[in-house]
Amino acid sequence: MSIPGRPALMREALGEVLRELRTSEKLTLREVSSQARVSLGYLSEIERGQKEASSELLNSICGALDVPLSVLLRRVSDRIDAQAVVTQLPVRTERVAAA
Repeated sequence: MSIPGRPALMREALGEVLRELRTSEKLTLREVSSQARVSLGYLSEIERGQKEASSELLNSICGALDVPLSVLLRRVSDRIDAQAVVTQLPVRTERVAAA
């Protein structure tokens, strides 16, 4: 899970979205790991944002979830955009002296 105030890490956002997709389909880690042909432990680490998955593995997990890879990546991108901490720079104005 992301820590408030710290920039979001891609792997954490990806894991959160994968877990949401899996649980919304009422699938267990075991079911998805079996279908995607990845170990249950590794899939769990991906969902917790502790490991990064290759593009091939992400595609396989998406297949097990019956979700297009593009949908997963869009949700991750939207989540990162929403969590981004943006620091506004002060606007400097100069006074023009009257002649």
